[in-house]
Amino acid sequence: MFGVDLSATALKEALGHGFDAVARADITRLPFADESFDVVTAGQCLEHVPDPFAVVAELCRVLRPGGTLIVDTIPDTRVARLVAITFAENVPLPGRPARGTHDHRLFVNRERLARVARSHGVELRLLGLRPRSRDFIRYLAGRCEEVRMVPIKSTSVLYLGVGTKR
Repeated sequence: MFGVDLSATALKEALGHGFDAVARADITRLPFADESFDVVTAGQCLEHVPDPFAVVAELCRVLRPGGTLIVDTIPDTRVARLVAITFAENVPLPGRPARGTHDHRLFVNRERLARVARSHGVELRLLGLRPRSRDFIRYLAGRCEEVRMVPIKSTSVLYLGVGTKR
């Protein structure tokens, strides 16, 4: 497993979580040849970059034909803004993101994301995600450290895009 980030701190953390190798690089200009990977993932990063669509184009570039692209992000909806910023950053719960972590202007338009991926040979299927209720309650009570996500129909708060490159 190979990780890429601009932050040296994040790369050190990735190595501690099982990544085999890491590279410090801009995600819009990956230091890899075309069609280098069978699986490419971008988790919880598209909503933090100025041009998520350039990132998706770059991820598609390094993905081999027949390979799988997996991205997850926050959509540009009012309900996502309410949940991710108003609620998550302001309610004093364990593990909440720091205030200012999210900028709603960077939340990602679902239709445009799918269109950009399609233009680079990847037909994305979009699925909504939410925390598994039992895990979330246990997390809030300090009884577990991880909260699994489960698929839902609505993509209005958090969504996953999965596709195969033709």
